Amino acid sequence: MGFKSEKKKLKDLANKSEIYDVPKSLTGELRPYQKIGYSWLVQNIKNGFGSILADDMGLGKTIQVLTTILYFKEKNLLETEPALIIVPPTLISNWEQEINKFTPELSYYIYHGSNRIFPIDDHDILLTSYSVVRLDLEMFLDRKWFICVIDEAQNIKNPSTQQTKAIKTINAFNKIALTGTPIENRLTDYWSIFDFVNKGYLSTLNDFKTNFIMPIERMGDESVLEKLKTMAKPFVLRRLKTDEEIKKELPEKIINDIYCGLTKKQIKLYNAILDGIFEDLSYKDGIERRATILKILTSLKQTCNHPAQFLKSDNPKIRESGKMELLIDILENILSADEKVLIFTQYVEMGKIIQKLVSQKLKTEVLFLHGSQSLNEKSEVIDTFQENPNYKILVATLKTGGTGLNLTAAQNVIHYDLWWNPAIENQATDRVHRIGQENDVMVYRFITKGTLEENIDEIIKNKKDLAEKAISTDKTFITELSNEELKEILRLRL
Repeated sequence: MGFKSEKKKLKDLANKSEIYDVPKSLTGELRPYQKIGYSWLVQNIKNGFGSILADDMGLGKTIQVLTTILYFKEKNLLETEPALIIVPPTLISNWEQEINKFTPELSYYIYHGSNRIFPIDDHDILLTSYSVVRLDLEMFLDRKWFICVIDEAQNIKNPSTQQTKAIKTINAFNKIALTGTPIENRLTDYWSIFDFVNKGYLSTLNDFKTNFIMPIERMGDESVLEKLKTMAKPFVLRRLKTDEEIKKELPEKIINDIYCGLTKKQIKLYNAILDGIFEDLSYKDGIERRATILKILTSLKQTCNHPAQFLKSDNPKIRESGKMELLIDILENILSADEKVLIFTQYVEMGKIIQKLVSQKLKTEVLFLHGSQSLNEKSEVIDTFQENPNYKILVATLKTGGTGLNLTAAQNVIHYDLWWNPAIENQATDRVHRIGQENDVMVYRFITKGTLEENIDEIIKNKKDLAEKAISTDKTFITELSNEELKEILRLRL
């Protein structure tokens, strides 16, 4: 069993309660529990141990890790050995957004995509995906990394896959695994992730099976389970939204803006829609111009949702849409936590696509609430979702599910596409966050990076005068913009 000579250090680590000052250049505040998590990560790194940060989804694992990296940058420890962050492709845009928002002092390079070029210059962070590490492993082995962080660590839960083997060969001074799922429920997964952060600490897989998996899973030996928990305790930190201490620190409604990228098919469609429209608009005015702009806006939003929505295709695929890939990732985490979720979209046709793809991929029945249903049909859907524990996912059109309903069985709300009027979006969220809701509500707003979705969201958040126009007149304020202003809002920024 590894680290035998480190018993005193381990004991100190398990009982350590030192809180480190937050780096001066962090542009944001850590909640008290996040400060504890950041300090715990720093302390583990200083002691030479890897960590598994397994906080519930939505509790801010990303900012805790970025703050940790920033701490060591301010100690000049990233100059020759940068941080490597490995994430699923769907989360690259989100990590980029969080770096820019909270730690702009950290320089970063995204190594991903078919035309990727490995950087020659030094950056504080190299951000990449699991598959790219597997494909370009030699590039990553040529460097020494200060920290290697893996997000959605369940991607290496299978010890025998090429991907897991590749990730575990990365040469880093310290390793951090992030996961929002309760990994201790599957002991082989637990060993594999633990073997990444602290190789050898839980011995070989065969020894682990003999000493832990067999007694715990076959014989239900509680004493062996307690022994494993005690051994793992210094290196695993998991806080739940339902923990009393955490609940005190959280607002009742936690808003998460989640950014995703476009697929190649979406980029091609998006540019095709924009191609030549401004020349066409220069010949139109009044009602005709406004109608054309609204049609373009709808086409672009449908493309951001899923190409099949815009093309009216009967054969949609998950991989064709960045949002859909992200949705599946988040739903897997929600279902693994045995929670319910309400997914809002403005469009009935998009609701049908979500229902079809999610039910096929996750092998679960997905309920759908929309305006074409009779009152009895709607009541049946709502009652089933509220009362039947087997139904975890409800898709609802914004106008139908957003008013006058009580959907408090859900602890999670996903806005798959955003409304121009934030008041309508908030009203929909409040179907879940209202009297009778016993849990804090996690709200996820999907925003496609570099598109009109991101641009308009920024306008509504940052420019109060335009936001007020949006609230009072909905999306009509966009139709009054000049062609140059429209170009700036609608153009694709990749």
